[in-house]
Amino acid sequence: MVHAFIMIKTAAGKSEELLGSIRDLSQVAEAHIVAGDYDIIAEVDVGEVYQVLETASSGVRGLGGVTDTKTYVSLD
Repeated sequence: MVHAFIMIKTAAGKSEELLGSIRDLSQVAEAHIVAGDYDIIAEVDVGEVYQVLETASSGVRGLGGVTDTKTYVSLD
């Protein structure tokens, strides 16, 4: 099992609108609006590392209003 965190920046005023769509992605275990450099943090649980990339690039970045992402794969 691969556990990762995707940090997501959104366009102004889009965080609440995008939160539901991000939570609906099948690979996303949890997602939360946060304060700081990024607007949403999503936790991803998948079987293979390539699925983390797919989730970040095709899933999250494919949503209108997402302006940037940064992905961190957990090592423990």
